[in-house]
Amino acid sequence: MIPVPSGTRVWLATGHTDMRKGFDGLALMVQETLRHDPHGGHLFVFRGRRGDLIKVLWHDGQGLCLFAKRLERGRFIWPSPADGTVTITPAQLGYLLEGIDWRMPQRTWRPQAAG
Repeated sequence: MIPVPSGTRVWLATGHTDMRKGFDGLALMVQETLRHDPHGGHLFVFRGRRGDLIKVLWHDGQGLCLFAKRLERGRFIWPSPADGTVTITPAQLGYLLEGIDWRMPQRTWRPQAAG
C-alpha cells in the first residue's frame, strides 16, 4: 500500500487512459486534463480501457512515483466520464486497490453482544 500522508487527496481520472503512458505522459494529463499540479503531493489514479489495470502517479517530495496494479480476475470499479472530476478518500483508495466497490463497501457481520 502507498503510504498516503494526511491531507493528501486522491483524484480519479474518469474514463479510460492509454496505459502505455509513463511518468511524463500521465503528469501532462494531470496538468492539462485534470487541471492540477502533478508535483503537489496528491495521488492521481488512471484506469486502462479493459478495466483490469490502474496506475497511480504521486510526487513524494523528491520525485514522481508511478505504481501499477493489474487484477488477475475482475475489473476496478470506476466512475463514468459524465461524473467529471472525482476525488476519493485514502480509505476508498485502499478498497479500490483490493478490487472492492469503493462507492459502497459492505461491512462484515459484527456480533451484537460479547459472550
